[in-house]
Amino acid sequence: MRGKTAEDARLLELLDPVAEAAGYEIVRLRLMSGKEQRRLQIMAERPSDGDMNVEDCARLSRAVSEVMDAADPIAGEYLLEVSSPGVDRPLTRLRDFETFEGYEARLELDRLAEGRKRFRGVLAGVEGDNVAIDLDGEEETALVPFAWITEAKLVLSDELMKRGAEIRAARVAAEQQQSSE
Repeated sequence: MRGKTAEDARLLELLDPVAEAAGYEIVRLRLMSGKEQRRLQIMAERPSDGDMNVEDCARLSRAVSEVMDAADPIAGEYLLEVSSPGVDRPLTRLRDFETFEGYEARLELDRLAEGRKRFRGVLAGVEGDNVAIDLDGEEETALVPFAWITEAKLVLSDELMKRGAEIRAARVAAEQQQSSE
């Protein structure tokens, strides 16, 4: 899920070590076609706190650009876009479903389960290689194999916005404390 295509997977193999060396983790990578040129979109975060500010994006972009220029793995021109996953972020790793337990998410599967491919509910953690989710209108917690999930994203809510605001406030306070030392 971190990459959608075989080309995305090859780029992840090339760029995961670059991101790790720079102190980041790639959450999702997509090489997308555009009218004028292709776009390489990388969403990343710091593993320590899940944050990614503008300076972090610039630092990772420079590191990725150096390797991409040297390896030249994409034919033709492309635009590199490095960003944070955002508040209503994609969930691409099994641990994301634990981290965001208690928040609402949308899941899309690669196959039908109970007659449908799309589900929405509150994340209830992880059991083995399964994502636990309390689905709207269902009494029992559903277990969805992580391997079946093709897309998953948090649903923007007041609780999620509050969590994002608290993380930003903590980052600003830490940065102010560092600059006053």
